[in-house]
Amino acid sequence: MKHSFWLLSSCILTVYSCGQAEKEQASLDFSVQNESTILLTDKPVTINRSDLPLKDGEEGLYPIVISSEGDTIPAQLDDTDADGNWDELFMVADFAANEKRDFQLVWSEKEVDFPKRTSVRFGKREGADIPVHPALSDTLPADGLPKSVGYQPYQTDGPSWENDKVGFRHYFDGRNAKDLFGKKTSQMSPEDVGINSEGAVEDNYHVMEDWGRDILAVGNSVGLGGVALMVEGEPARLGVTVNDSINNVEESIFQIVEEGPVRSIIQYDYHNWQTHNRSYDVREVSTIWPGMSAYKNAVSVKGIRGDENLLIGLVNINNDQELSEIEVDDDWVVLLTHDQQTYEKQWWLGMALILPKAAYQGYTEAPKEGPLSNSYLAKLSVEENKAVEYYAVAGWELSDEQFADRDYFTNYVNSLVEQLDAEVKFTLTK
Repeated sequence: MKHSFWLLSSCILTVYSCGQAEKEQASLDFSVQNESTILLTDKPVTINRSDLPLKDGEEGLYPIVISSEGDTIPAQLDDTDADGNWDELFMVADFAANEKRDFQLVWSEKEVDFPKRTSVRFGKREGADIPVHPALSDTLPADGLPKSVGYQPYQTDGPSWENDKVGFRHYFDGRNAKDLFGKKTSQMSPEDVGINSEGAVEDNYHVMEDWGRDILAVGNSVGLGGVALMVEGEPARLGVTVNDSINNVEESIFQIVEEGPVRSIIQYDYHNWQTHNRSYDVREVSTIWPGMSAYKNAVSVKGIRGDENLLIGLVNINNDQELSEIEVDDDWVVLLTHDQQTYEKQWWLGMALILPKAAYQGYTEAPKEGPLSNSYLAKLSVEENKAVEYYAVAGWELSDEQFADRDYFTNYVNSLVEQLDAEVKFTLTK
């Protein structure tokens, strides 16, 4: 949304809408400096609440961020610690190399309806004959699996999340694997994906639609970026397979932390995961923002004895090409595959894990058969209740025809690491 300077100046006093008599709020000026020598596109800018001097009356208002060029920058307030109060202002912006950009923040009594560039979809039903309804959270007990209750309780088998480039879904029905939606459009996919006209759960996303489709065969792997543990030298699956009726996790809790135009955050808590005569609690936090063909995941584990490795999965079904292990700068290691590794080997698909080098301990392969199979497994060191952060990337040729080329996809992942690694500096200027 563009505004001329004179219009911008007059509108700031009435907070975004000139014709609305809204309470006048003071403006706040700040700058963001790109401290790298590369062009940054859709670079996340996170501003802590403690860095913003809030005044009386500004609590409960909505942010309007305006650039010095007169563009309104979509921004949102996120409560990442679930205490009922927002703690971060989040936006994305473009920066030339070493560029410092100036912005103005004003507060609005009305929320601005920015175009959606991220989304979360989660629906459930309480019975086989009860229609699916949207939900913000759910708790799955050990005996609540489809095999034991007799029906699939979740739309798309669990939550799905996406940005303008790619979509993902998580099998919250006890399997805890991560699947992939290929997108052919930057628009968000329909809310009714995975349900039929009567509101019943239906697998209708394995056929091509205008927006795209599910493109990845997951099987008994943990998918793209799914989590497991190496315990006593054996891969241990967090959860079970589609053929099991009782989970090895006593209680699984899902919640949508935030769903906003430029960032969406979802969280899973797995309580009392029983494996190898041990008990673990695991937390996963998945985050997505616009512009990248990837999502960020953060995993922490309680109950660590010190002889475990965190395992991150890279499904290896329909892949006949070599795995690439690439060191990128001093901080990251990439595991990458590229092949026609979609259903029926129909399209080219590149997949990659961007892993912290400080925690990386190499990789192994899961067995060809069994409850955790057909997967490369990155091995990461893990400490008690300390989050490990990584990224899962997917490039489908129908999203970008150049992703059909392995070198192009590899260069994309390397460039993405540079983008993620680049730092920006926030400074209050007034």
